[in-house]
Amino acid sequence: MHTSTWPADRVAEARAVIADVAHHSDHLIRLACNVLDAHGETASEREDARILLVVIDARQPTRSAPQRDQDGEVAR
Repeated sequence: MHTSTWPADRVAEARAVIADVAHHSDHLIRLACNVLDAHGETASEREDARILLVVIDARQPTRSAPQRDQDGEVAR
């Protein structure tokens, strides 16, 4: 019977991304955080991943809702 190394491989890759966070895109960091949040070995590792995810999300500019006039129409 062949056991899959998928989870261990993805966790190792996620740790490598987090260890070198300055050289990776926010998208890849988010993926790594999600992997570690779901599959991290310790509660501390999972919590750190969740915290980093909040920090990364806070760096992103929010998209404003379209401005509406007094009648509720989208302003142009």
